[in-house]
Parts: sequence; C-alpha cells; structure tokens
Amino acid sequence: MKMKQKKWVQEQLDETLKQFSTLAAVNRPLKGWIRAIRDALGMNNRQLAQRLGVSNSRIPRIEKDEITGGLTLKTMNRVADELDCIFVYGFVPRTSLQETIRNQAVSVAKKRMKKLMHTMELEDQGLSSNENKKVLDSLVEEIINSSPATLWEI
Repeated sequence: MKMKQKKWVQEQLDETLKQFSTLAAVNRPLKGWIRAIRDALGMNNRQLAQRLGVSNSRIPRIEKDEITGGLTLKTMNRVADELDCIFVYGFVPRTSLQETIRNQAVSVAKKRMKKLMHTMELEDQGLSSNENKKVLDSLVEEIINSSPATLWEI
C-alpha cells in the first residue's frame, strides 16, 4: 500500500476509534458484565444455563473466567446473545495511531542520531541544539514516510 493510502487509512481508523475513547473510562463491574446483566435481568444461574445449553455449575465458572480473562470471544458472544446483548470487542488507543507512529519514529530517530552524534563529536563536528532539532525532525519525517517496516524493529 502506498504511503498516501496508508496515511488515509490511519486517519480513517483514528476517526473511527475516537468514538470508542469514552468507553476506555468505563470500568467493568466488580463481578463482571455477565453477572451484572444477569442479575439486572432477574435471571438466575439455572435459567442462563438452560438458555446456553450448559450445566448450572458452568455459569459461575463462566462468570469467573470473564473476570480473569479466561473466557473465549466465542463464549462471550454466546452469553451476550442469550442476555439479549451485543458483545463489543475492540482496542482503544491511548493516543491517535498517527501520534503513536510519530512517537515511535522519534524514538528510532533518536537512537540513530545518538550513534551519529557520537561519531561527529569524536571528529569535532558536533551540531548545535537547533541543528540537532532540525536533523531530528527531518529524520523523523523520513522514517515515517519511507521506512515504516523498520519502525517497530527492536
């Protein structure tokens, strides 16, 4: 995919993901969503078990597994369905995707510059802080625009 297309896709995805940012502040109920919704609906273990076609003893295990993160997406979907809910799954970036890319590019650029600056100082060719900033900014743009594949190399 060309860089312009990638940037456009990133922008579109960023816009979509912004809609979910408020969800990041929503805390899971102490006993989990399944238990909270089941209780709010007035549904007991046996009733949910029958709807799911599982044993009564399976429901507390499902609810525990939700809290510990051991429940599969498939099971979450099935349970949500039987509670007349929609299971929503996704990632909410801490910042925008473009900001994450820029921050990573800055990190990569600083590592590259550190090596370069050491060599230049040994040769008594160090740059001023203003020149350093210009070189860093230029390198960041170059990394973002031309070498996205190496951006995440460790």
